[in-house]
Amino acid sequence: MPKIEVNEQVFYSLTGSVWKNRDEFEEALTCAKAELDEDSDKNLPEAERTLKIELNDTNRPDLWGTAGLARQLKVYKDGKIPEYNFFSRQGDVKKTAYKVKAEISVKQVRPYITGFIARGKEITDPMLRDMIQTQEKLAWNFGRKRRSMSMGIYRTALIKWPIIYKGVDPDSVSFVPLSAEQGVPLGSLTLREILKQHPKGREFAFIQEHEPVHPLLTDSEGTILSYPPIINSNDLGAVKVGDSEVFVELTGTDLPSITLAASIVACDLSDNGFTIEPVEFEYDFDIPFGLSSDGKICRKIVTPFYFQESVFCSLSRIERFLGEKLDVDECIKALLHMGVKAEKAADCEKGLNAATGEPNSKMEGVRIYPPEYRNDFLHAADVTEDVMIGRGLNSFKPQRPSDSTIGRLLPITLFSRQVKELLVGMGYQEMIFNYLGSRKSLVENMRGDGSKIIRIFNPMTENYEFVRDSVIASLMASESISGRSVYPHKIFEVGKVAWLVNPSEDDSENCNSKTRQFAGFLHVGSDANFNTAAAELQALFYYLSREYDVEESSDERFIPGRAAAVIYKGKRAGVFGEIHPEALENWGITVPCTAGEIDLDILLA
Repeated sequence: MPKIEVNEQVFYSLTGSVWKNRDEFEEALTCAKAELDEDSDKNLPEAERTLKIELNDTNRPDLWGTAGLARQLKVYKDGKIPEYNFFSRQGDVKKTAYKVKAEISVKQVRPYITGFIARGKEITDPMLRDMIQTQEKLAWNFGRKRRSMSMGIYRTALIKWPIIYKGVDPDSVSFVPLSAEQGVPLGSLTLREILKQHPKGREFAFIQEHEPVHPLLTDSEGTILSYPPIINSNDLGAVKVGDSEVFVELTGTDLPSITLAASIVACDLSDNGFTIEPVEFEYDFDIPFGLSSDGKICRKIVTPFYFQESVFCSLSRIERFLGEKLDVDECIKALLHMGVKAEKAADCEKGLNAATGEPNSKMEGVRIYPPEYRNDFLHAADVTEDVMIGRGLNSFKPQRPSDSTIGRLLPITLFSRQVKELLVGMGYQEMIFNYLGSRKSLVENMRGDGSKIIRIFNPMTENYEFVRDSVIASLMASESISGRSVYPHKIFEVGKVAWLVNPSEDDSENCNSKTRQFAGFLHVGSDANFNTAAAELQALFYYLSREYDVEESSDERFIPGRAAAVIYKGKRAGVFGEIHPEALENWGITVPCTAGEIDLDILLA
């Protein structure tokens, strides 16, 4: 979970409150799902005291800075939503004299850029430290270690507008990077040399080193601002205490993510007393946000930009989740204390009715409009959570459980244990893997097309971006780092998989996805072939007392003609065969492999 350090004096001034008692302060932090990790040293002068706070909600990057956390506490106490009048909206674009041009050459490597100007107040040492901390937290946690989002800050007075964002040959451009140590510049280096010689270049080289084109940010005279996402230049990118006007830019691979990050930082600096000036970004290629007035795809965006969509939540859902019946006014008041604007509405919730399978009908409820700095309302359940916190957790009366139940294992759990014992008896070693993975490991390495794989909407890292739809990929990942072990290798796992389903073809699920219990096995060695896999599958079904049939399979993961689908009671229950050489090469495996997986839910039915 993210941990931040905040200057106590600055934090208290932004909240408008002072907590002398630790217990009271920790109680106040619950509205932000945060807790005090370490109190300040009261022996230090007030201006030097630091609070260490742990944040338990990874969906709220707006809380990862002093101003953002202080805003939440202040709004929760006062019930007054701050106004930010510098945001552009669809159909209401702010005018600005500051422009950035994104050339088509950068599209293939790191296509998107957003930002703004902050001016009107001198940057103090605590403020600069907090800006750097926010920059690092956003880039590390929200930006996947700078891979999908990074942030740079520059001295505006030295920039000749407009700014150019482009892709370049990493050996053709050189500049003096921001000093590795204060006052000790490394001299002029090419972009490729920076990746090898500069500490930050070595740390983040994995993002750019294999790309033929690297991103570069320059002003209109060709003076380099930075080499995103690696390092700023030592000239324009060296912000200091006392500066009163800065340009903040964010680059990345996902426009909504960097636009949200820009909104967060802009609101933080506005709360700190800065005046925010929008910046126009013009692209040489199409961008995701909206349409222009003439219906053509938009190629310009002025940020900070409000792009969040409203969300409807019915009162019946709130009652079902919270166990108490609340009226509209109570819900709106509670949401107000969370900084969320809401209004009474009658509408339909997304999805299908769980009981009938039919589209939801109109219901009384609330429609919320997320704050400019939040984009975590993915479902009506998220609205309910804010209603709960905004009303106050202590306002709900505790209730004892009224049902008397006897704990017992589910049939699928007992059946899974039986399968595990049989596979262990057949010489296989059990493995346990994460259910989430990267597209590379779950799709590309397995020669798939990804048409049925489930993607997480707001993942923290690319390694946990997709829900696995097969156990075999997890087993292959383990084998890819086991080449030095004595062969043969025989491993298995029994665990969950999930995949997307087409409602028109399968209406048994109301969430357009299936989650099933699978048993997967992998045999690696010189004796691994289709016949050995078939024999071991036959032994497994024999001891499970189940009959099955096989038919030829065209599964892309296996060698054509050496793979078979398992049919149980007329349903496809699994697949087994010899892994395709291309898949073996993708994983770096040099020994023949056979693998298979069985849907245990089908066998149990």
